[in-house]
Amino acid sequence: MTAPQIIHPGMLPTSAFAAWIPVPRNDFGRALHYLRSDHPFAQLIRFALVGGASNIAYVLLFMTMHGSGPLVANVAGSMVSTVIANELHRQLTFRAGDRVGGFTAQWEGGGLALLGLGISTGALAGLDVVAPNLGGAVQAGAVLAIMAVVGGLRFLALRSFVFGSTAPQCDPAMIATNAYAAPVPTTLSLNPE
Repeated sequence: MTAPQIIHPGMLPTSAFAAWIPVPRNDFGRALHYLRSDHPFAQLIRFALVGGASNIAYVLLFMTMHGSGPLVANVAGSMVSTVIANELHRQLTFRAGDRVGGFTAQWEGGGLALLGLGISTGALAGLDVVAPNLGGAVQAGAVLAIMAVVGGLRFLALRSFVFGSTAPQCDPAMIATNAYAAPVPTTLSLNPE
């Protein structure tokens, strides 16, 4: 074991000129490291988790406000859960807090939610016209399939248009020469000036 590894346990250098980066020690750590990445599949997993959390918020608010009537409870639950989901997508799913403002996220994400609601409502109404005598299980399966397609399209639209990266792309030649790495001091001075 080298001296830097003793000073920085759990860290490995990427090269002699690069900064120390943490390396997960077990499978759980590697999985968490992957889920925190900007890989599209990791974003999709975070998107689904945020969707599940906002659905829980919807159900809790719907149940709380059901005394005001199911329509009022549905509208309130839909609005609040959409606002929660849009902010969580901005901050966690797509990490766009520094690129996209809160108002823009709510405006564009809310518009996509309304568009998705319109598409899913139209698809369900069309299904009722085309096949009015479907059983309950088949209808539930159709609802799940329609919502999965609408959710997937919403993910792609949020990822591409609303929260898409505006950061410049890295030049592969610069990566190959390690030009992006943090400089390592060649001398150690105890008296900073």
